[in-house]
Amino acid sequence: MLNQLRQIAVFAKTVEHGSFRKAAHALNLSPSVVSHHIAKLEEELGVALLYRSTRKLSLTSDGEALLISAHAMLEAAESFLNVATKQSTQLIGNLSVTLPAVLQQSALVNHIGSFAKSHPNVILDLDFSDLTTNLINDGVDVAIRMGWLQDSGLKARKLYDVDRYVVASADYLKTKPNEITVEEVETWDWMELSSVGLANLYSFPNNPKRVFRPQSRIRVNSAYAIHKLVSNDNGIAALPKFLIKEELESGKLVHVLPEIEIKSVGVYAVWPPNAPKGGLTSRFVEHLKQNIQ
Repeated sequence: MLNQLRQIAVFAKTVEHGSFRKAAHALNLSPSVVSHHIAKLEEELGVALLYRSTRKLSLTSDGEALLISAHAMLEAAESFLNVATKQSTQLIGNLSVTLPAVLQQSALVNHIGSFAKSHPNVILDLDFSDLTTNLINDGVDVAIRMGWLQDSGLKARKLYDVDRYVVASADYLKTKPNEITVEEVETWDWMELSSVGLANLYSFPNNPKRVFRPQSRIRVNSAYAIHKLVSNDNGIAALPKFLIKEELESGKLVHVLPEIEIKSVGVYAVWPPNAPKGGLTSRFVEHLKQNIQ
């Protein structure tokens, strides 16, 4: 059956071009292969389809009848391919995504929004939470995670880095000496994000041997909560720049010890290993990666 469909397509192309040679060029075949296809088709159908002469080809009555059906077959195939191509660019389906709550105020939300606009037939279920979700058990398609990933057997792709500042409130600093030293700052009321911690995060580019190891007084699993505590004069912490930009500009929060270099926090997309390549999940991740740059 498949061979006959191929032979009918070659037959139609030969009639369209008027010669085996021209049809062969259009199909990227040799003239002998084109001739063979048509000869086999005539043999299987038990009829002559073409009159052959040294100058031109002409259709028999059976050839004329078959050409009508051949055109209908090719039009149907072309129509299907057009629909399939359109569907491949217009994604359809449901996509569940879990994200850290702090990313509600980041530019990532805008890029998720642009994905939704580009694919109106995709239903997005966004869960902003600081709880770590088990993708497999909870049936989640994609998790956006911040920090440093451990090997989990899941697929992962780094999207971007989040820069941070060590900050404290202006009122908290009023309780400290005017001359701030590194040794003194180590003893302040530090707060840490549980998923990131404080160990080995700080360094001095101009003095690589200098070790800075503050001890946390408060450990929190929410960057929003740390931000609130710092703003309410409870201590000092490293917070994402995008979260504290306005308060730094207003002077409510102060960048402490700017000579300290802080490791940026990676933002990753994580998804189950059995997600199909080129499917909804991978297209979503690819959109974020391309647009977040």
